[in-house]
Amino acid sequence: MEVYPFRGIRYNQGIIGDLSVVICPPYDIIAPEQQNFYYGKSDYNAIRLEYPLTDSRLLSADSYNSKYSQAAITFQQWLKQGVLQIDDYPAFYLHEHYFTYLGEERRRRGLIARVKLEPWGTGIYPHEETVSKAKVDRLQLMRACQANFSPLFALYQDSEQKIASVLSEASQVKPIIDISVPSPLIGEGEGGERHTIWAITNSKSQQQIKRSLAAQALYIADGHHRYETALVYQQERYSLHSESSSFVIASAAKQSLSGKEALNYVMMELVDFSDPGLVILPIHRLVRGIAPSTLAKLESQLKNFFTLDYVPLATESLLTSRHCEQSEAISKMIGGAVLGIIGMEPQSLLILKRRQGVSTETLMPYNRSQAYKEFGISLLNHIILDKVLSEAKDLDIVYTVDVNEAYQQIKEGKYQLAFLLNPLQPEIIKAVADAKDRLPRKSTYFYPKLPTGLVINPLD
Repeated sequence: MEVYPFRGIRYNQGIIGDLSVVICPPYDIIAPEQQNFYYGKSDYNAIRLEYPLTDSRLLSADSYNSKYSQAAITFQQWLKQGVLQIDDYPAFYLHEHYFTYLGEERRRRGLIARVKLEPWGTGIYPHEETVSKAKVDRLQLMRACQANFSPLFALYQDSEQKIASVLSEASQVKPIIDISVPSPLIGEGEGGERHTIWAITNSKSQQQIKRSLAAQALYIADGHHRYETALVYQQERYSLHSESSSFVIASAAKQSLSGKEALNYVMMELVDFSDPGLVILPIHRLVRGIAPSTLAKLESQLKNFFTLDYVPLATESLLTSRHCEQSEAISKMIGGAVLGIIGMEPQSLLILKRRQGVSTETLMPYNRSQAYKEFGISLLNHIILDKVLSEAKDLDIVYTVDVNEAYQQIKEGKYQLAFLLNPLQPEIIKAVADAKDRLPRKSTYFYPKLPTGLVINPLD
């Protein structure tokens, strides 16, 4: 892969003061009602760019796609007012992200860079399926603002620690950003987060990074929609350039695109597969729409494929623990099992393990990789949802990383079953991606999410 330093756009601390009040989570984990919370934190919070509320007072009568126009207006105003400033020199940005997980402080180290856009499978690999709705939303924002407000999250393998040594050396000087912020939206109740950023502008260090990453494949961890959106945006810009060039008279010199323009790149934060701060949480499924007759015979049908073991749930402990502790406790209960189910019996977790001598191979899509076929969510989708619950034609499925939320939804009767999954190991992501396969959508939750607003990548 080709990676490059870039002149990032950053907040002017002389105007906005405390940087901790202007960053926000990425749009996909902010509920609409939480937009107002971030709006209230600061008049310059990045929510106004990433996920804006519409304000008809600032829009002309003929404006289209108002929230995207609103973000573009705000972005240009902040640049003109000096609220946002572009850095003087191209840089790689080293980001150390401190957070608390299971009572321990952790650090995830990432490198923010421009990565050249390539088709899937040519040095860049996805690991999850995507849906078109999110891609349309991000494309319209990119068209309006011509910028990346938050980085994609990608993984690479630094087995010889060549990149790690450069990053360690870079972190010995004074950082350009060092802020602490409250706990993320899904909440840990302790510790909060800290973000420290260094700008790597030294030419020798930059060349070392570029050389080391040139031989590496990159695996998208979080941001599949935005990568595919960036590919579409790139093609749109090339098409527009081609159309405009056709009107140039023959005697005029046509300006061709060199391939080095910013539109050919996307901003990513790159993290080593072996980074000790890499935390991947499972995303559980809540299901309703199952007929009582189908639910009544579910247990006997499950026994055709799995061994079943009911474990009492310590509900008081579950309800008072933080979501990471909940996930850890559930993972320990499930252990080597396929998954767990809440809702089959009151205050019990049903643990499903593979039944010896029973093959599920014929029930899985023939064109899928072996790594895909062994994964818990794949077994849930193709065996339980598609086969065992095949009579339920209108299943309503929602997703959560919070075991407590799943338990409460079942307890209150809002959903019938909660399917709890084990966390995905990084090597599974790599194995599936290397096989040019993709896991079902919403298979992984990389914790914590990368914030929006630390560094912005201009695309014009």
